[in-house]
Amino acid sequence: MIQFLILLICFSACTVGAICGIGGGIIIKPALDAFGIMSASTINFLSGCTVLAMTTYSVAKNKMAGTSKIDQSTGVPLALGAAIGGVFGKNLFQMIRSMSADPNQISAIQAACLVFITLGTLIYTIYKSRIHTHHVENKLFCAVIGLILGIMSSFLGIGGGPINLVVLFFFFSMDTKKAAENSLYIILFSQTASLISTLVTRTVPEFDIFILCLMIAGGIIGGIMGRKINKKLDEAAVDKLFIALMLLMIVMNTYNFFKYL
Repeated sequence: MIQFLILLICFSACTVGAICGIGGGIIIKPALDAFGIMSASTINFLSGCTVLAMTTYSVAKNKMAGTSKIDQSTGVPLALGAAIGGVFGKNLFQMIRSMSADPNQISAIQAACLVFITLGTLIYTIYKSRIHTHHVENKLFCAVIGLILGIMSSFLGIGGGPINLVVLFFFFSMDTKKAAENSLYIILFSQTASLISTLVTRTVPEFDIFILCLMIAGGIIGGIMGRKINKKLDEAAVDKLFIALMLLMIVMNTYNFFKYL
């Protein structure tokens, strides 16, 4: 029963994640926290692996199909910055976890951060038509933005989530679908770096290999489904789905915050 629940969560999360460009970790992380199935470090690791598998498929598929909307002039420095940030975020998580006597405190901190990030993202998305956006081209500035995104995504165990989209909307004036694909590209680099850091530093938490395979399978299948659905939806429909998802995440993370406080 638990295995089926985990598979369903990962499949659903990565389906929506591929449609909206949020990776799926923003759903997997708080959902598993809410059920209290695993420790925060295990959820971070397994969620990261699942999102990495899904984004690898999605980015590679778009490249091979010749439908990629990634702007290499800004996408590459963003992704490289995110890779470095992924390592920093991973180290930050390990440091805070080692300082905390109560393992639940790290989950509470993550939930609180996610509430504020998701709420800010929701407000921006609702009023984005009234907000003046920019066209950043400076590669160093792009790398710094990627660095910050990588730190946040790795520390929170969400892959990238909605904050990527807001940044891409505001600093690069991307439309919803282009931002979604570029967000997955950033997530791919940050999660790869985070995973390599975990392996090199030998801080891989205890986990069930069958659960990992189940989550990755759900993530990849969800990515396949989400990619197909994304092609059939217009910008307005994707925005509505994104807003509904943010509302759900605010409720779920608020619940997790008080649960682990």
